[in-house]
Amino acid sequence: MAERVEGLADLDFALGELPKATARNTLVRTGKKALEPFLADVKALAPVDADPASTPKRPPGTLRDSYVIGTKLNKSQAKGVRKEGKQFAEVYAGTNDPAGVQTEFGNAHQAPQPHGRPAWDGVQAQTLENIGTLLWDEIYKSAQRLAKRRR
Repeated sequence: MAERVEGLADLDFALGELPKATARNTLVRTGKKALEPFLADVKALAPVDADPASTPKRPPGTLRDSYVIGTKLNKSQAKGVRKEGKQFAEVYAGTNDPAGVQTEFGNAHQAPQPHGRPAWDGVQAQTLENIGTLLWDEIYKSAQRLAKRRR
């Protein structure tokens, strides 16, 4: 299912009018805002250990609370990602808990409990649509801040 977003060339042109660092920061702010619905959904779907006695060193809700939005990956996550360079902005949403992959996909000792993929499937189209709207707003705000600083 391929979604089509109109006006991205105009957004790219508008970003090109901003200084590189400002454009990158604008993209990061937009990405973080656009991923907030995913974060809310994945936290709502993430399993919470119903039997705390079975995992005494792991409080209930640890996986749910480990979902974050950010621009950095941990060492193992970064191995498989190709960096695009400083002119691009990359924003990630996911868990920083190593048990998250095991819970999502399962292993020899536990059945899968998918929550990340269903959350993404539910908000993917809306997230893509929101990026266009949010990016125009962020570009406008960035341009206003820049003009204010130059006065």
